[in-house]
Amino acid sequence: MSDDGMLVRVTVQDTWDTVELKLPPTASVAELKLRALVMMHVANDPGGYEVKYRGASLRDEAASLESAEVVDNAALIVLPVRRRPVK
Repeated sequence: MSDDGMLVRVTVQDTWDTVELKLPPTASVAELKLRALVMMHVANDPGGYEVKYRGASLRDEAASLESAEVVDNAALIVLPVRRRPVK
C-alpha cells in the first residue's frame, strides 16, 4: 500500500463495468460505494445497494476500508440489496 492510498477495483452490477479507485485506507465503505456508483453513472439511491468483499456483505458502511480488512488491489462488487427477477 502506498502512502497516498490504496487501489481497489469495484464492479458495479448495474453496468457490469469495473472502476479502479485510489482511496485512503481511512475512507469509508459508504464513500467507496458512492464513488463507484457516481463513476458508473448510476442515478439510483445508494441506500439500495450493498458492497461485497470476498463474498461477504460489508454491512457497516461507516467502517473504514482498513477496519473492514480490505487490502490493496482488492476486488469488490456493488450490487442491489434486493434481488431482481430474471426475465
